Amino acid sequence: MLLIEAAELNSDLESGKAFLLFDCRSDLVNPKAGYESYLDGHIPSAIFVDVDHDLASTKNGRNGRHPLPTIEQWLKTCASLGITKDSNIVIYDNQSCMYAVRMWWMLRATGHKNVRLLNGGYASWLAAGFASEKTETQRPNTSASSNTSQAAAYKDALLASDILNNLSSKKFVVLDARSADRFRGENETLDPVGGHIPGAINRFFKNNLDANGQFKSADVLVKEFKDVLGDTPSESIIHQCGSGITACHNMFAMELAGLKSSMIYPGSWSEWCADPARPIEK
Repeated sequence: MLLIEAAELNSDLESGKAFLLFDCRSDLVNPKAGYESYLDGHIPSAIFVDVDHDLASTKNGRNGRHPLPTIEQWLKTCASLGITKDSNIVIYDNQSCMYAVRMWWMLRATGHKNVRLLNGGYASWLAAGFASEKTETQRPNTSASSNTSQAAAYKDALLASDILNNLSSKKFVVLDARSADRFRGENETLDPVGGHIPGAINRFFKNNLDANGQFKSADVLVKEFKDVLGDTPSESIIHQCGSGITACHNMFAMELAGLKSSMIYPGSWSEWCADPARPIEK
C-alpha cells in the first residue's frame, strides 16, 4: 500500500501500533515556515523532518536548489530519525504530499518498503476532527546506522550527464512536473533561467489530485498519464521538476496507477539551467 487514510492512521495511533510518523511541511520561498507550522499544530507523535536540511544537502550554485544528500549523509539522517530497514513509516505535510513525496522516494530508493503517505495530508486529518498537538516530538537520535538500509546508491536517480546523453539517444522521455507556465519559461520566480529541458513533456503535479487535495483514483491516473505519455513504457520515464521535489509526486502518482519503475532526475531544472552550456527550450 502506498497511501493511508486519516481514519486508519488515527486507529493505528489509538491502538499503539508500532510505526514512525514524519511531518515534512516546508515552503519553497520561506524555509522556516514548515517548522513554524509544525509547532502551531501537528499529528501526535509526528517528528519534524526538514526538507532543506534532512532531505537535501549544501547548495553550491551548480547542483540545484535541493541537492540530494550523499548516501552516507542520508543513512546518518535515517539513523537519527530511528529508521531501520524494517520500520513501518507514514509521512505527511500540509501541501497534499508535495514535500512528503521527496522523503517517500528517498526511502524507497534506498531499499525501504513499508512507506506510506497520508492521503490529503494534515488537512485531511483536521477535517476528520482528529486531535493535534503542539509539543515537539524529539528524534530518538540513535546511532544504529547498521540497522538502516545499506544501499550503495539511490535506486533510479539520474545525473545531469544522463539527461544530456539522452538528448541525442532519445532513449527516455523526460516528464516535467512544474506548472505549464514555468515549463514554457514564463513567470519563472524560483530559478534564474526560464524554460525546460529540450524534448521534455509536461504534467503539472497538482493534476494528480482531486478537488479535496487527495490523490485521484488509480483508474483516473492511468488514463491521464496515458494521455500525456502515450505508449511510452513507465520504465522509460524520467521525472524532473524545479528542484527534485515535485518530480517525486508524479512518480508516486504513476506508482498508484500501477505504472512502475520510472526514474528521478533529482537535480532537475535548477541544476540543469545552472550550466549555460546545457541547452534549453521555451
